[in-house]
Amino acid sequence: MENIIKDIDILSPEEAQATDYKTTEEVNTGKQKKLYIESYGCQMNFSDSEIVASIMKDNGYDTTSDFEQADVIFLNTCSIRDKAEQTIRKRLSQFNTLKKNRPELTVGVLGCMAERLKEKLLDEEKIVDVVVGPDAYRDLPNLVTGAEFGNKGVNTFLSREETYADIAPVRLNSNGVNAMISIMRGCDNMCSFCVVPFTRGRERSRDPHSIVSEARDLFAQGYREVMLLGQNVDSYKWSPEENNKARLSKKEDEVSEVVNFHHLLEMVAEISPLLRVRFSTSHPKDITDEVLYTIKKHDNICKYIHLPVQSGNSRILELMNRTYDREWYLERVSKIREILGEECGISSDMIAGFCTETEEEHQDTLTLMDIVKYDFSYMFFYSERPGTLAAKKFADDIPLEVKKRRLAEIIDKQSQLSYERNKLDLGKIQEILIEGKSKRSNEQLKGKNSANKVVIIPDGPYQKGDYVMVRITDCSPATLFGEVVS
Repeated sequence: MENIIKDIDILSPEEAQATDYKTTEEVNTGKQKKLYIESYGCQMNFSDSEIVASIMKDNGYDTTSDFEQADVIFLNTCSIRDKAEQTIRKRLSQFNTLKKNRPELTVGVLGCMAERLKEKLLDEEKIVDVVVGPDAYRDLPNLVTGAEFGNKGVNTFLSREETYADIAPVRLNSNGVNAMISIMRGCDNMCSFCVVPFTRGRERSRDPHSIVSEARDLFAQGYREVMLLGQNVDSYKWSPEENNKARLSKKEDEVSEVVNFHHLLEMVAEISPLLRVRFSTSHPKDITDEVLYTIKKHDNICKYIHLPVQSGNSRILELMNRTYDREWYLERVSKIREILGEECGISSDMIAGFCTETEEEHQDTLTLMDIVKYDFSYMFFYSERPGTLAAKKFADDIPLEVKKRRLAEIIDKQSQLSYERNKLDLGKIQEILIEGKSKRSNEQLKGKNSANKVVIIPDGPYQKGDYVMVRITDCSPATLFGEVVS
């Protein structure tokens, strides 16, 4: 298996405003038909592409890094911002010449954009043959076969059960060290700005035993870090009788057992102390003290939490339907610091210029940032999405230039805070998991500490997947630099 990767930049785990990264992968197994996949958006989309690659591989397709050699092209899409969808449309236009020269080529649009637009995509983008939503990937081989005979196909059925628990993903962009494991699908939160509940359906949790089995297999293959993925991992809830959270919550007294997220975390952590465990994304309304104490109990559960706030003002949070206010959020941060210490990494998502936001309310976001002192954040200005509650109820009334100015102030603030947080690590000795060569120099190695910070060290007799103890000697707002200590 040979990995060929281009232009990858995985963004916010909550699918918060993710836009335009691309990945490709080549798997050489000697079969004839070739599949080319591009994934746009967040970690959840990339994880889904690994599932798609596995389904297609089982049906006779290798994946290729050269779209000109492909029999099938899939674009796995994001709908969280308009820019993301425009990126997909532009990319489709670039395939027009290829399609004209090879009309037998099958082009498919997958994921959230497919779910949002459905049959409309076939009308708007004549090049597209197949439109498939996130819960219908098992139908891809049938739809592709139909397209080969001239029958365009759409399957955007949203399931209350599908978790793809039985599918072993083809590891794309694999460095052999880090891997993603999807633990749940869908979202029951109805944040007014977000399209995800409409494109990914209701929350349902994957069988924890299948998750542990996948993590154990990854560890046996040499992987040393797994990321447990979900739109809202803290609301993970499973029983042998029911995996749909809404239904399970109504009959919790009737089932034989209930596995919550802190149970799952511990089950994965106990595979081996050499297997690091990360997770994303947490929702402030759901993260519990039990989760925090489980993190504290196990050294191999990373001391890092992505806790999106979106706004620092309670009125705006209410308009966003985030179901918590400023005080609740700050209490959760205080509890994280109390249980896990000041060194625990905390990151966030933030939206500048949400509907009706005043200058004073914008300042509340900046002051909250000063209190929390995030290690880093994913920051964007508000982008109205058709079909969301905000689009139906509120006017997008903040001028673009004001949004951009407020966003610039948030970015400047975060840069200052990131530098302040990184300077606190100077002189400390931290355990680093080596992930490979630094992007900037083959004479340097790159790794991460428990708080999810990138650490650069001089090259040495170390391999990917090694743990080394490093003294931090220097830093920038984005990176730590260190030297290995004996």
